[in-house]
Amino acid sequence: MPAPYIEFREVSKAFGDNVVLDRVSFDVLPGETVCILGRSGVGKSVSLHHIMGFLKADSGRVIVAGEDITQYGEEQMEPIRKKVTMVFQNGALFDSLSVGENVAFPLRETQDLSEEQIFQIVDGLLQMVGVQEMRDLLPSDLSTGMKRSVAIARALAARPECVLYDEPTTMVDPLMAQLLGDLIKRLKIQLNLTSIVVTHDMRLAKKLADRVVFLFGAKAIFFGTYDQMEKDSHPIIQEFLELDELKIEA
Repeated sequence: MPAPYIEFREVSKAFGDNVVLDRVSFDVLPGETVCILGRSGVGKSVSLHHIMGFLKADSGRVIVAGEDITQYGEEQMEPIRKKVTMVFQNGALFDSLSVGENVAFPLRETQDLSEEQIFQIVDGLLQMVGVQEMRDLLPSDLSTGMKRSVAIARALAARPECVLYDEPTTMVDPLMAQLLGDLIKRLKIQLNLTSIVVTHDMRLAKKLADRVVFLFGAKAIFFGTYDQMEKDSHPIIQEFLELDELKIEA
């Protein structure tokens, strides 16, 4: 077994009296996609923020790309954030820049490339995520799903080893959710990306996950494959699966 690319070792985090993570442990192998599931407010996005170094654990260790980043400051996190990038729920695009300029931004920041090279890379990335014809539009001209696609293209421009997706299918229509899921799966295969997908969308998790972490009551109550989760007898997991079945039938 290869060493994990990302590892949570007994990670705890509280905001005042609100315990969000309580000794949570899981790992993500190189090239693997792990989905973090659970209801709203159970610490799914908080977990991603620990990996990016935006939040610090109260106790436990966070390992990223073979480095213990638990106590890393901003300067130490810079090289880590070149390897690991995050696609935020709102896309976090620059409103005043066109789609093409948004995707070009990491290329101008980190690499010594000519304008022609930047143009070609941006074109290729937009084509890869299916929004090439929107290159000259502003983010305000795009739907929520299209913004997510552009945000994924921008994340890939930095040539990361790992991408973190925060609720990629929230607030998009079912067709767009399916397209985004297919895109994330295709990118993983084509680019051999390590990925973490935070979601409450069970169909997305079933499509993408090599393994699943299920958070409830600040704890990881399950960590394993999706098939194993379906057979797990924990009442909260079964309730989650049953509610999703009802949603599909409706």
